[in-house]
Amino acid sequence: MPSKIKEISELEKVMEESAFWEDSDKAQKTIAECNKLKSWTEPYHMLKTSFEDVQSLLPDADEDPELVTELMDELTRVEKGVEELEIKRMLSGELDEKNCYITLNAGAGGTESCDWVAMLTRMYQRWFTLKRFKWELIDQVDGEVAGIKSITMSVTGPFAYGYAKAEKGVHRLVRISPFDSNARRHTSFAAVEVTPQIEDDIAIEIRPDDIRIDTYRASGAGGQHVNKTESAVRITHLKTNIVVTCQAERSQLQNRETCMKMLRAKLYEREVMERQEALNKISGEKMENAWGAQIRSYVFQPYTLVKDTRTKYEEGNIESVMDGHIDGFINAYLKEFS
Repeated sequence: MPSKIKEISELEKVMEESAFWEDSDKAQKTIAECNKLKSWTEPYHMLKTSFEDVQSLLPDADEDPELVTELMDELTRVEKGVEELEIKRMLSGELDEKNCYITLNAGAGGTESCDWVAMLTRMYQRWFTLKRFKWELIDQVDGEVAGIKSITMSVTGPFAYGYAKAEKGVHRLVRISPFDSNARRHTSFAAVEVTPQIEDDIAIEIRPDDIRIDTYRASGAGGQHVNKTESAVRITHLKTNIVVTCQAERSQLQNRETCMKMLRAKLYEREVMERQEALNKISGEKMENAWGAQIRSYVFQPYTLVKDTRTKYEEGNIESVMDGHIDGFINAYLKEFS
């Protein structure tokens, strides 16, 4: 903590220099670095101050039960804040501090699976709001009858990838389908993919011969323009079969640029993960479940339960989970695998 405080002081002196904004890119990076350090020091000092206030007031509060209750509630908030900092401390991976892309794809099951993707999309968007993350729609393909067949969102916020990586994998839904006239119970699946966003200064070589670029008419909202021009872009990396798509922008050029950014990010993540897997094999570290494995079940009937198959963490209040309160699952994952 003292070294972080010292570094903040040095960065603030640089930011006060008259020539600071002459190099805008460098200035933005300096500000981002300073804010990153403050994201550690400011919560720490607030928690420390609150704890010391409780510590000083509690011995003299015996005759005031209401004050004792208030102080104990404050102590609980401090404990929760310390736990959040401890979880954040676990996000020390090479990619953890980066922004990310989140892609959801419907599995087998037709309309039911598309509706499940729509439900998960709402859950994640609520979670973004709770985490104060900003998100932007990159690509969306609606289901033929209802719901969403696939969707990609760009997510911006401190350690967005570090937290969201816990959601990678297949999510299973069990419920009585509203699309079944016989009110039978159905099981649906949706795959969630999380990719870190990388800066332009990271060199990832993509040769023209390695990719295939297809254009098509966008299927989402956008007025007459999307129906008349092939503005949507799909890029396939031939060596790895990685596919990225974008139709959020009106311009084909802009969609192509976004696709290339996403492809570079996926290839970089693949490289980092392969390197980490090799290190884990050498050191004998515990490996998490294989990519694509079912990670969590959401049961609506005959009982209500959300259970993570990796950590065994579970919650019975499924409405709260679907409203974006998923930090319990994410924190359990980080404690288990970080």
